Formats: sequence, structure tokens, C-alpha cells
Amino acid sequence: MEKRNIGKSGLSAPFLGMGTWAIGGGSWWGDNDDALSVKAILTAVEQGITWVDTAPIYGLYHSEEVVGEAMKHIDRDKIILDLSEKSILEDVEESLKRLGTDHIDVLYTHWQSPDFSIFPLEETVSALMKLKAQGKIRAIGASNMTADLIRGYCQYGELDVIQEKYSLLTRRVEKQLL
Repeated sequence: MEKRNIGKSGLSAPFLGMGTWAIGGGSWWGDNDDALSVKAILTAVEQGITWVDTAPIYGLYHSEEVVGEAMKHIDRDKIILDLSEKSILEDVEESLKRLGTDHIDVLYTHWQSPDFSIFPLEETVSALMKLKAQGKIRAIGASNMTADLIRGYCQYGELDVIQEKYSLLTRRVEKQLL
């Protein structure tokens, strides 16, 4: 499967990834068979899909627990994990425990604060840079970005990868980011 480099992180990931929002179950997705979810993750990895997207909010932590169970059967270096931003420093520690690993490959912020006077962008980036320096994350990612936010990340630290919705119907990135 074709791979892409993730910024300057030294990581490369396949073009396709596996999202685990539904695996979390809960009110959005209902009850799931965790054993079947683990099997789905293992099968995806066997087929070359090694990018696993999870987040604390998916199933109120349950998705991370299921991914952590699957990781017990996979060589840790064969998969890349990414997580959404919630409460950066605290959530990373809890996510590492639930996932049963010592690092997250890519930590994504999915939405930036609507009020930078309350949560300044430089504090968000500072927390991400600290986690990267500590080796708890290997790459910094962001989604739902504007060109100004990308410049802000680069001003206060770095940004390794951007994840945006892009399709034939949703082409905002062509005008605003490329």
C-alpha cells in the first residue's frame, strides 16, 4: 500500500487508515461486539492498513480500550496511532494507559478554541511540543484548519500533518489551504 511521510517526524503511513469511532459503541453506534472489533483491527493491519485513528471521546474511552486490546496481538511498531485533542496533557496520559503503550504516533487537534483569549493557540502548541519532546507523541497533527491557524502552529512550534475533509463535493481546501 502506498505510504506518505508525516512531516519531519520520521513516520510514514499508508494512504488509507482505519477510523474507530463506531468501535466505541455508545449512544451513537449502539452495542458492539468487542471481539469482532478487535478482529477487524487485526484484519485491517494484516491487509496493510496500519494507521489507526482513535480518540478518548469515541465511545467515552471504550474505543481506546478496544484498540488497546487489539494492540496486544500486534507488534507495536507496525501501527500508527493518532488521537484527537480534548484536554491535551491529561488526556494523553490517560490515553497511553488505556492503549497500553508509551507513545502515540500522531496527536491531532480536531477543533481549535473558538476564543483564543480563553485557550491561546500558543498554549495548545506548547503542550503538543512538550509531549513531543518527552517522546509521548511522535508527530503533531491538526484538522479543521484555516491558513491562519496553520501559520500560528508554525509560529509557536510545528505541525507535521494536516487532515482535512476533501472530496469531489467538499473542495474548500483547494481555495483556502493548497
